[in-house]
Amino acid sequence: MAKSPVLSGKAFAKEVRRNLADEIKLIVDRPPGLAVVIVGDDPASRVYVSMKEKACGKAGIDSSVVRLDESVSQKGLLQEINRLNEDPSVDGILCQLPLPGHISANIVASAILPEKDVDGFHPENVGRLWRGEDGLFPCTPVGIIALMKHSNIDIDGADAVIVGRSNIVGKPMAALLLREHATVTLAHSHTSDLKGLCRKADILVAAVGRPHFITRDFVKPGATVIDVGISRTDDGLVGDVDFDNVAPICGAITPVPGGVGPLTIAFLLSNTVKAWKRVGVVS
Repeated sequence: MAKSPVLSGKAFAKEVRRNLADEIKLIVDRPPGLAVVIVGDDPASRVYVSMKEKACGKAGIDSSVVRLDESVSQKGLLQEINRLNEDPSVDGILCQLPLPGHISANIVASAILPEKDVDGFHPENVGRLWRGEDGLFPCTPVGIIALMKHSNIDIDGADAVIVGRSNIVGKPMAALLLREHATVTLAHSHTSDLKGLCRKADILVAAVGRPHFITRDFVKPGATVIDVGISRTDDGLVGDVDFDNVAPICGAITPVPGGVGPLTIAFLLSNTVKAWKRVGVVS
């Protein structure tokens, strides 16, 4: 059986970033500004923030990183966010997760102005997403929808199953698929007959953070499989999907690495440009 088409998020993200750079070149006043706040010295967060800085530089976005000690109080972090809220040169703000245990991620997300909330976590943006309104929405799900459209995946009328109900991926993914007229089931650890449910899906999104959790017997032949998970193992970086065994029966599948991951940063930049355009910097 021929190997199924691999959806290269890496190639699509490169195209998105190139288009954003071209758009930013039309500046009439100032470039977009993105501020990233990082608390503590988590190695993975440090690497991710560095990748964001490099991507901003290539696209023509002014980026700044606010590094705070892990011992910073919640009040101290909120004061820093308020300073960025009031800075007219900053169009987008994100606070890198995870945060130390003494700081509430929900309180921090609510403190960022919704019009600068490029992560899409502010309650106002969450509400706009579910109401079908325009807003800033979580980068990974937005990127997945864009990749499927770019790849001519038929979403309208499809049966979609999302495994994982996080606020970052699962729930916003469900809302965005509903906007595209898919019939959506949001599955999780309490779902009965998860395997049988997944086998009915035309579009299967795996976002559970468990290496190779989705095996061949979870997948309907010809389905589109989107692997959001990424785990570091002795064999390197792997996703939630057992790619080698699942790929031959799929209609389309994202690899790990090189699939969904690059979309997250590309659409963070896209959200930053969207926020920049809203303040009237460009016509």
